[in-house]
Amino acid sequence: MSALGKVVRSGVGRRRVQSLVMALTTFAAVTSSVLSLGLLAVVQAPFDHAFSARNGAHLAVQFDGSKATAAQAAATAHAAGVTEAAGPYPIAAALDTTVGMDCSKKDWAGHDNGPITVTTRPDLGSTSGMDQLVLTQGRWPTSSGEIALPWQHYATVCFGDSVVFSSLPGKPSFKVVGFGGSVTNSATAFATADGFARLTAAGAKSDEQMLYRFAKAGTNADIATDKKAVAAAAPAGAVEGGQTYLTAEQQATGNAKAYVPFLIGFGFLGLFMSVLIISIVVSGTVASGIRRIGILKSLGFTPSQVARAYTAQAMIPATLGLVLGTVFGNLLAVPILGGATKQLGAGNATIPLWVSAVVPLGTLLIVGVTALIPALRAGRMPTVRALVVGRAPKAGGGQTAQRLASRLPLPRAMSLGLAQPFARPVRAVLVGAAVLFGVVSATFAVGLETGFNKYLDTSTSGFNVASEFVEPTADVGVPWGLYGPNDPRNPHLDAAKVAAALAGIPGTKAAFGWGESGATMVGAPPGGEPTRVFTVTGDFSWTHLELLSGRWYSAPGEAVVGDKLASAVGIHVGDDVTVVQQNKQLPLKVVGINFDTNVGDYTLMTDAATFTAAGLTPHIDQFNVELADNVNGSDWSTSAAAALTPLNASVQPNSGGGKNIVVITMGALVATLTLMMIAVAALGVLSMVVQDTRERVHDLGIFKVLGMTPKQTIAMVLTSVSLTGLIAGLIGVPLGVAVEKATLNPMGNAIGRHLPPSVSHTYTAGLLIPLLAGGIVIALLGALLPAGWAARTRTATALRTE
Repeated sequence: MSALGKVVRSGVGRRRVQSLVMALTTFAAVTSSVLSLGLLAVVQAPFDHAFSARNGAHLAVQFDGSKATAAQAAATAHAAGVTEAAGPYPIAAALDTTVGMDCSKKDWAGHDNGPITVTTRPDLGSTSGMDQLVLTQGRWPTSSGEIALPWQHYATVCFGDSVVFSSLPGKPSFKVVGFGGSVTNSATAFATADGFARLTAAGAKSDEQMLYRFAKAGTNADIATDKKAVAAAAPAGAVEGGQTYLTAEQQATGNAKAYVPFLIGFGFLGLFMSVLIISIVVSGTVASGIRRIGILKSLGFTPSQVARAYTAQAMIPATLGLVLGTVFGNLLAVPILGGATKQLGAGNATIPLWVSAVVPLGTLLIVGVTALIPALRAGRMPTVRALVVGRAPKAGGGQTAQRLASRLPLPRAMSLGLAQPFARPVRAVLVGAAVLFGVVSATFAVGLETGFNKYLDTSTSGFNVASEFVEPTADVGVPWGLYGPNDPRNPHLDAAKVAAALAGIPGTKAAFGWGESGATMVGAPPGGEPTRVFTVTGDFSWTHLELLSGRWYSAPGEAVVGDKLASAVGIHVGDDVTVVQQNKQLPLKVVGINFDTNVGDYTLMTDAATFTAAGLTPHIDQFNVELADNVNGSDWSTSAAAALTPLNASVQPNSGGGKNIVVITMGALVATLTLMMIAVAALGVLSMVVQDTRERVHDLGIFKVLGMTPKQTIAMVLTSVSLTGLIAGLIGVPLGVAVEKATLNPMGNAIGRHLPPSVSHTYTAGLLIPLLAGGIVIALLGALLPAGWAARTRTATALRTE
């Protein structure tokens, strides 16, 4: 090994704590950066590639066939902003289906398969034109009795078996010959022209669908403007719904992209902290090793060799952190990505190699430049000056601060420590900066974790709130809810009788019934999560279900739409929507947009009486019951059983609802990164205090001779960082709050939701006050170890050290 290599190895070995700090900072920075950039590349690139390769449509608009002819729909191709259009194509939406009795999976035979949207195109399987269809299994239909379904139906439909359109008279049946669709989910089933004619002959309402590409369509606001232009070019009231490619993109990438905002935040915090800590460590190494630098120069080391030696002492642990961070970031990406890219035909969900190369190399460059600046100062230092300065005692500083601190009503040891930062203000600023980043990280993380917990909380609002649930009594061996809402085997409650029975049971404070009606909304997103229309009877205000805008329905014909459905389709308060149940249509006026994550992504609520008045069936599958105070749930259930059993209803306890694994994973990742950041901040303080203590060891010997006890020594060292920690905390908390505010809402937007104040307003006085003291805590944690070392230093040893 060369002489330079021995110097580098010796320096790294002597400064194990500083080396660990540098490795941890780069590890945290690279882990966050690899994850954030990698997730963006992995989840976005497949959709962008598929959308471009298949010439996807920016917007698919459905026109009411009774209000617009095919020619009138085609004329909208000349609307303002349209650059390309295709269609019109006949389309029939919200047609209920069941699995055919010939299904090889006999348990699924006759099962309610849910509503689908059927269309026909003259170019099924064509590789040209707009919104090209891709087959994932089987073939496209070629006869009137065949149909192709989307890949989402793999679980419930057997390939080669049949689906039955149960909501149409005559219940026409089609053989499933393939699975496929478009990148934007413009429809969920495809038939031949003759096959589509069979549906319309059986009573299906035929509408018209047009596909568009626009000059400007990058945001939801752009799409809303484009949709208005199309509607203006069509007969009044003809537009029933519009499916935007942004909804399909969000369905495919939203969960993974929700990680990106906070990972970017931690990535920047980690990178800034890496630069700061490495600067602190290398500068401190140079400052404390001036005599060693002089010796190296006297032995013949050139300025370049000295600079390379001190730079390498930082690069070795930093490189270790880079390698481990890259590996850890790639490992974390596997469970986060999951199946995010499967439906787009992408390969394994792994971070691209270029991300794993660019991020660590870029970080290494930043680290190298940061370490090189103080290292060059060491190389340029004259040999004689280095030898003299290294032996001469340092002049005292901060004498004015010492005199002022001595007048405070504090023990002398504490006043000495309080004035210490003013003796070396640059070093105090560096310590404060390290603590500042730790406080920002902690505040940021606490806000995110609080928001996550509020998002996950299923016990404070929504349809999961109840002391007890009342559900239909299921057949033995058949789980409740196995069959779809329109399946005749699915039991429902007699709402009026159950409500009357519950009202007569002592201890019942409030109750309301609700259930999935089996209807769907015309123009709802056809792919991914199905749209669910709920009918409700009774007062549910005690659940504190939240509204984002508008009001709750109060009259027949009114409805409240879920936030995610409203965002996906572009629904606003005052708009009209149409729901379909068993091929019967019902127009509704949207009077409010609500926030609820408990009952599905795409939801609509209306009063059961609205369905009854229109001749539709309001399915009530569950009653939520709130018990009066001091009522024993077990005793109430016993009393309720006698009244509910004759009504084929039974009491079920509140299980507390399910957990969102994505949000739980986010919380665990935030906690891990935050602990790393706080540990790095504390170790940064430790590094600086160790350096300061070693430089002042002679002063410590004098203090001990004058009678300073070990406890007083510890108090002095800890006090020396307390003021710096307090100031860092006062600055860091507002910065952390600002970072959280800039992160949480974009995370909600990534999954298609607008967060209500109950989720987004995360900070309270009970959280902020402890966080303000967080700077002191981090500073004390970092200073505790060197304070103990200073207290244990023997007086004679300290006096001999210069």
